[in-house]
Amino acid sequence: MDEIRYRPAADAGLTAGQVRARQAEGKQNLPHEPFTKTTGQIIRENVCTLFNLFNVLIALALASVGAWSNMLFILIIALNTLIGIVQELYANRLVDRLSLLSMPSARVIRDGAAAEIPVEEVVLEDVIELEAGRQVCADAVILTGQVEVDESLLTGESDPVHRAAGDKLLSGSFVTSGRCRARVQQVGAGSYAARIAGEARQLQGARSRLLGAMRRVTWFTGFLIPPLGCLLYAEAVLVRGEAAGPAVVSAAALLGMLPKGLVLLTSVSLAVGIAALSRRRVLIQQLYALESLAYVDTLCLDKTGTLTLGRLQVEEVHLADPAQADRFARLMGSFLACAEDSNATFQALQGYFGAEGVFPPAGSVPFSSERKWSAVDFGPEGVFVVGAPERLGGVLSPGLRQAEAQGKRVLMAGLAQGPAAAGSPLPPVHPLAYIVLADQLRPSAAGTLAYFREEGVDLKLISGDNPVTAAALAAQAGFPHADRYIDMSSLTTEAEVERAAREYAVFGRVSPAQKKQLVQALQKAGRTVAMTGDGVNDLLALRQADCSIAMASGSDAARQVAQVVLLDSDFGALPHVLAQGRRVVNNVTRVAGVFFVKTIYSALLAAACIFLNLPFPFVPIQITLIDLVIEGYPAFFTSFEPDGRKVTGRFLPTVLRRALPNALSILVCFVLLLGISPLFPLPAGQYAALFYLLVGTVGIQAVLKSSWPFDRLRVFLCATMTAGFYTAVFLFHHLLQVALPSGAALGLFVLFGLLSFLVERGLALLLRPRQAPAPAKEALDG
Repeated sequence: MDEIRYRPAADAGLTAGQVRARQAEGKQNLPHEPFTKTTGQIIRENVCTLFNLFNVLIALALASVGAWSNMLFILIIALNTLIGIVQELYANRLVDRLSLLSMPSARVIRDGAAAEIPVEEVVLEDVIELEAGRQVCADAVILTGQVEVDESLLTGESDPVHRAAGDKLLSGSFVTSGRCRARVQQVGAGSYAARIAGEARQLQGARSRLLGAMRRVTWFTGFLIPPLGCLLYAEAVLVRGEAAGPAVVSAAALLGMLPKGLVLLTSVSLAVGIAALSRRRVLIQQLYALESLAYVDTLCLDKTGTLTLGRLQVEEVHLADPAQADRFARLMGSFLACAEDSNATFQALQGYFGAEGVFPPAGSVPFSSERKWSAVDFGPEGVFVVGAPERLGGVLSPGLRQAEAQGKRVLMAGLAQGPAAAGSPLPPVHPLAYIVLADQLRPSAAGTLAYFREEGVDLKLISGDNPVTAAALAAQAGFPHADRYIDMSSLTTEAEVERAAREYAVFGRVSPAQKKQLVQALQKAGRTVAMTGDGVNDLLALRQADCSIAMASGSDAARQVAQVVLLDSDFGALPHVLAQGRRVVNNVTRVAGVFFVKTIYSALLAAACIFLNLPFPFVPIQITLIDLVIEGYPAFFTSFEPDGRKVTGRFLPTVLRRALPNALSILVCFVLLLGISPLFPLPAGQYAALFYLLVGTVGIQAVLKSSWPFDRLRVFLCATMTAGFYTAVFLFHHLLQVALPSGAALGLFVLFGLLSFLVERGLALLLRPRQAPAPAKEALDG
């Protein structure tokens, strides 16, 4: 721990010279590790992969026997790796550039004046000023003021903790209410800041279904290749007495088992989506966060700042006793002058009443979303309290209830009949006035809600406001089932929260812990949940959700935890995020079956050849042509097509079910060709040419199947793919080591091509998943 040699006055802060000295000594709040990868890390992670290792080993084996023409595939591997590096570098720069717009900042006191700086520029012994919504960027000790902090990122406990002068604040915690000044005691790697900030930004819980499935396939096939290749080689040399060169070339063709390009295609497709969203001022803080939103079937919205603009204005003030108007004005002005809160409600009150310190404060209790009230003790004048009427024991007139029914917010201000403390029940409050505040709906709210409703996404509105007010605003925006609302302050057990999550659409008076409980209840019911928010009170729910979305105009806390940040705080950008995520998942799912056809039939053919003591029927350069023309070319271009359909089914079972009929049809044709070859003898190499054309044809069938329904682009791609494959075989048959087929071989090719189609169609019907019975109307209504 660094020794603190100089202790400036609490309010003065460091001088510019002292700041430069600490920067020179390295006592700056730099993160222990950068948030994004370095160029070296990106190159290393793309080059040093198990996939590349297998391909390099196969290339070395081919080079050792002089099979140079069969090594063309290594150029494709190098190109794939290069494209992966380039797109990740581009995505990295994009994230870095956009992150500057949502970078958390710190307010420091230097040379006696306040300044806003990036958290990385805070130095040891800086005096920082903290208020609600700020993250504690470095370990510090409070000098003046008091705050409540959320230390859930550190301790896992969601209850706010009270901190006053002399208490320590840990970096990584968030201020939920109050205001204070604190002196920094630990910075950089010496504090919690780097680790906690890194965890918050990277969201360790986020996982990609696509990437996970493809990695499992790659690992499985990768570990099949060495033993199968060794068995094929040993059988050729030791049993059939072949030369080492042809045996190596034959065994090396097993590289076709690796689904080359599919992981790259997914990453590039995601990067293209992120680039497109950046032009709409949307920051995706994780590459695969775009995918996670595609699976969302339930979207939880925070009212303030999401449906509404979050800019409150005081519309009316109803005095309980007009004769007390002057006293109320002085109390309110004094309250606002010393209040330690800066949320939208207090800003609206200050704009209307002004802040003038007439009465000196003797103590205060800052606002919190748990209490929903704030108080200042003015000694002889009494304890002045402002908060939600239901928490203060207020009784609303019919006119005020009508205002709430119209979506407006009502606050009560009064004098408590005794002392107020943060951890104690509030004594009875005598009302002085009721204040009506109004917020405006976002112009894009109605259209965005309608979009999600049409897309089959269930909507939940979660708010700390009065449920009647929240429901009224929701109804104005066209929120579905806005009449189904509940006051969550009346619920105490987990079972009650779970039941409410199923039965209601609008939730009012929700505490931060209950927001998280609602998300958990929905997930427990099998829902994939996205959560939007902009405040510290949304933090727990954002971290719990499958996909978290924050408004850039909100707190540092929300922006750091969220996977997606809307830089213009425009809720209307969410449909574009959902559409991009669905495009990636649907298109990759559609084309992945084409890649897996070769993976499955290569494994099946290898097993059959070992069992029958036959050489593997292909050489690497033949596989390379299929990789390029049939798999890579059409899949690459069609993966960027818009596809906003709702994602259904699981990725790996879906693509394997689509690929298996084509792969099995190739195995059936291989066995039948072996059976008829003694009965219909053809010149040397004709059956090999016939089978290679047949395999290419089945691959083309798989592409045609994945391209349905056709459009102009797909027709063009399928036509050029088909023409390109057959033309390449006939023009470059020497390079491909394929004999030109004779008329008899072409006749058998047509016959077996038709047979492969019929076998594939029969197996596809057999493997088609059974349709679940339609649910009863009562279940649908429920």
